[in-house]
Amino acid sequence: MVMEKSSDLYQYDEQFRNTIATVDAQGKRVWVYPKKPSGYYHKLRIVVTVVLLSLLLGGPFITISGQPLLLLNFFERKFVILGQVFWPQDFILLALTLITFFVFIILFTVVFGRIWCGWMCPQTLFMEMVFRKIEYLIEGDANDQRRLNAAPFTMEKVVKKTTKHVVFLAISIIIAHTCMAYLIGVEKTWAIIQNSPSQNLAGFTGLFAFTLIFYGVYARFREQACVVVCPYGRLQGVLLTKDSIVVAYDWLRGEPRGKIQKNKVQETKTGDCIDCKLCVHVCPTGIDIRNGTQLECVNCTACIDACDEVMLKIDKPKGLIRYSSYNSIKNGVVRLLTPRVIGYVIVLIGLLSFLSFNLLTRSDVETTVLKVPGTLYQRDDIGFITNLYNIEFVNKTFNDLPLEMKVESPADAIFMKPDGKPIIVPAEGMLKTIGFLKIPADKITQSKSIVYLGVYENGRLIEKIKVKFIGPITTFKKIKL
Repeated sequence: MVMEKSSDLYQYDEQFRNTIATVDAQGKRVWVYPKKPSGYYHKLRIVVTVVLLSLLLGGPFITISGQPLLLLNFFERKFVILGQVFWPQDFILLALTLITFFVFIILFTVVFGRIWCGWMCPQTLFMEMVFRKIEYLIEGDANDQRRLNAAPFTMEKVVKKTTKHVVFLAISIIIAHTCMAYLIGVEKTWAIIQNSPSQNLAGFTGLFAFTLIFYGVYARFREQACVVVCPYGRLQGVLLTKDSIVVAYDWLRGEPRGKIQKNKVQETKTGDCIDCKLCVHVCPTGIDIRNGTQLECVNCTACIDACDEVMLKIDKPKGLIRYSSYNSIKNGVVRLLTPRVIGYVIVLIGLLSFLSFNLLTRSDVETTVLKVPGTLYQRDDIGFITNLYNIEFVNKTFNDLPLEMKVESPADAIFMKPDGKPIIVPAEGMLKTIGFLKIPADKITQSKSIVYLGVYENGRLIEKIKVKFIGPITTFKKIKL
């Protein structure tokens, strides 16, 4: 945006903020035919895409100590992250992990803009680096695609369209199965594939739905997922600052725009931008980056490569469109450590420290001890007061755990299980049992006492639990008359 322009032209340039590039004045979809990208950044994106998609598609098969790298089983409320299992009892840890991740994304956006969207987001990687590549291979570049869509149905058109959509559908099936493997695990996903749909109707329905969703997004919905559905673009208005590094057009160097006039003397001095509009033609969301940062821009760098290629052809230095900030272009000053960035860094370090502490001190077993509903206390023949408790053990590990419960304090309290059986909690499972706490009646001085129980694994204390003990009042305060 050039602030020194005339008021009419400035007002004209501002109009782009009132509309979306992929929707016309009547509200109809404007189909985007981006020109095939090429160049330095595009080659880098290919390398990054190969690495990230390999990790994404191979993730379900990667294990750590026999456990999946990532499993988000919402159905069984079981989550495995980097080989560590988390259960509903660890909800606080999961919530803290998500909050930490979001703060990191916010910090990353404040400093580097939407580089995540262009380089790492699965939606962009699959759309631009997989499905769009297949489309270029089968139907040709942007102009070829326009002509093919406008042409009547011929055998060539039917073959190309059918081939493209069959391939799209096949890749969507692969993506759907990968997502299902992240949700229920590779073994269960493989079982759904091998067996008849009638034997696992829910699993088959899920795979069918995932396939349709992915096919619909990549075959038809496309960039609208980023522009309309994803809230990240709208968050830019809140998160980005004038010091954020984004894909930016150097208006000081490029303006005023002007066509190259061969064999003619330039009547007026023009900037480096020759208004070839290649930056617009390669944009997968159909915007003009020269209008400034927009919510549709995913920082894919296609416009940078296109502009650099033009600059080389007209003997101008590259970088008319580049990674830069508003202040860097206007004032020539690059500032990454701003007060806002420092604030986010402090918050992120605090969250990471708190999360690390909780992960390191996390117990492998979670024990819940509650009094049996409807019971008070019992007095036996040898002078003990007894309370009955329901005890629940949750094993967060992948091995059976033999446990033992002992009274830590007070010293006079006794814990016992009526069945006398050893406590063995199954791997990734739960064990419910009952237990008694007994305290000599003459040692009870109040109606409600606190007893501390220790949970031991092979003689090692792994958890300490506070339990309420109810008994009769055996002492009374003297009332002065």
